[in-house]
Amino acid sequence: MTTQTIGTQRQIETIRVNQAGLVIALVLGGFHLMWAMIVASGLAQPLMDFIFWLHFIRPVYVIETFEPLRAAGLVLLTSIIGYVIGSVFALLWNRLNRG
Repeated sequence: MTTQTIGTQRQIETIRVNQAGLVIALVLGGFHLMWAMIVASGLAQPLMDFIFWLHFIRPVYVIETFEPLRAAGLVLLTSIIGYVIGSVFALLWNRLNRG
């Protein structure tokens, strides 16, 4: 699809729905995988305490012990949500930018 903009032509590309879904799924799932690894290493509580301290907040959250099944559920769920968000974004983008 092309759009006329003050005498110039601009090409607007479509986004592949599956590819966009996978990219966002990997980003969200990857962040939560890193968080699970931080929890498993035992560094999560000191990290959270430090981050809250930097923001002038008294830490009120307690990080629980690592559970592999729970961590897998977290990564899986956030990956699924990321896939849905990426796919919906691509569908909306493609729909709004077609001629």
